[in-house]
Amino acid sequence: MAEKTQADTTAVVRIEPWSEGDFALLQAANAPELMEHLGGPETDEKLAERHKRYVALSADRTGAGCMYRVELNDGGEAVGSIGFWETTWQGEQAYETGWSILPGFQGRGIATAATLAVVAEARAAGKHRWLLAFPSVNNAPSNGVCRKAGFSLLGECDFEYPPGRPMRGNHWRLDLRAPEAGPEQKD
Repeated sequence: MAEKTQADTTAVVRIEPWSEGDFALLQAANAPELMEHLGGPETDEKLAERHKRYVALSADRTGAGCMYRVELNDGGEAVGSIGFWETTWQGEQAYETGWSILPGFQGRGIATAATLAVVAEARAAGKHRWLLAFPSVNNAPSNGVCRKAGFSLLGECDFEYPPGRPMRGNHWRLDLRAPEAGPEQKD
């Protein structure tokens, strides 16, 4: 059985800019099983700070990026978050992306569909050539999203996330100036 095409996959979700009303979604995504590869759940204070950053980034109109609420197209239920933001990696300006899909909605291609939608948004912003992702080497589902969304694996790298916590991640990169290739296809 063939995997869904890009058009089929992206039709299952839509991404909407993060807003003040999305704090409950951020709290739901702060569950231990979702934060396992990111240093564990955040305190209420850290969560409130992150929410403010998400709202501010989504209001920015300079091309710095945007955070989004991931919604199912069949009813608009909020099922996660995704975004892209400016970063400097190895001396070069780029965008970075990251996502979180609530446990009851994982394994359905939602993260891949949302990532493809963010790729389109980052490409349209036109400010940077590269979109990067750094999932933990032990996070097989997120590494699979990168592969399916057309990112190239450049290797493993060490960094701190959150600051002060060493992490080993995979360095994935997608060329935003390359022609759109769509998701990986399987027969």
